Amino acid sequence: MENSTPAIAGPLTADDLAALARAKRALERAPLAMKLAGAAGAPVERLMARLPAAAHETIAEATRRALDKCLQAALASLGVRGEAEGLLPGGSAASAKARDIWHKLAVATTGAAGGAFGLLALPAELPVTTTLMFRSICDIARSEGEDLRTIETQLQCLSVFGLGGGTRSKREQANEDAEFGYFIARGALAQAISKASSDLASKSLASHGTAALLRLMNAIAARFSVQVSEQVAAKSIPAIGAVLGAVVNTAFIDHFQQTAHGHFTIRRLERRYGTEVVETAYRAIDLSPLR
Repeated sequence: MENSTPAIAGPLTADDLAALARAKRALERAPLAMKLAGAAGAPVERLMARLPAAAHETIAEATRRALDKCLQAALASLGVRGEAEGLLPGGSAASAKARDIWHKLAVATTGAAGGAFGLLALPAELPVTTTLMFRSICDIARSEGEDLRTIETQLQCLSVFGLGGGTRSKREQANEDAEFGYFIARGALAQAISKASSDLASKSLASHGTAALLRLMNAIAARFSVQVSEQVAAKSIPAIGAVLGAVVNTAFIDHFQQTAHGHFTIRRLERRYGTEVVETAYRAIDLSPLR
């Protein structure tokens, strides 16, 4: 069933339609909480209820610091040819396959280290884990033909942390049963990305504190912190430590890698066919037989 291609009449080629179907399966899949529950062997909601009250403030602060570190690395790489801040993997060609496995192993290692110390390790572990995940997202973007030297692409890479789930607006909640939640979430961030890109393009790249950029980072952080909370909860089972930390971190990065693959596949197809054509084809794909 994995390689089946929905029969949709339209201008997309068979190969591109198959790629779009894979992207939709990646984007409209089971939420992260279900994956983490499988890794931890317990419902994430129950584990989250056990977290101390102070944990949520620690998670929010660590999440923001982690995203700020990624932003600084992204802005430092803008306009740089070849390898920049580790985000352009070895200057490899745009068509080269993304190195998902390498990044998974690296994040599993940080998870093992953090799992041994629990919540106390979060302020140190999360920025490292998130930066590794961001590099993986950039690698995936490059493999789909994105130019990592541009402001817009770097912000699109950061936006993946806000596309993987998290807090939902009333409009998103009203559409949560529909199989195109990706476009709802993407639309919620699109204006903020556009405004931040415009501001950074017209001002010095040293102006990291523009109002538009802060609004975008706040929106991404609000969504990402929900998933970080789920990740922390899944690693909170006593006496398992490093092993569970590695397993949970692997599920964590896999979730965002799949989101990135779906997001940048769709952007590649939109560059070829236009946004309206791709979204119409996306909505027409029926995933129900695959579930």
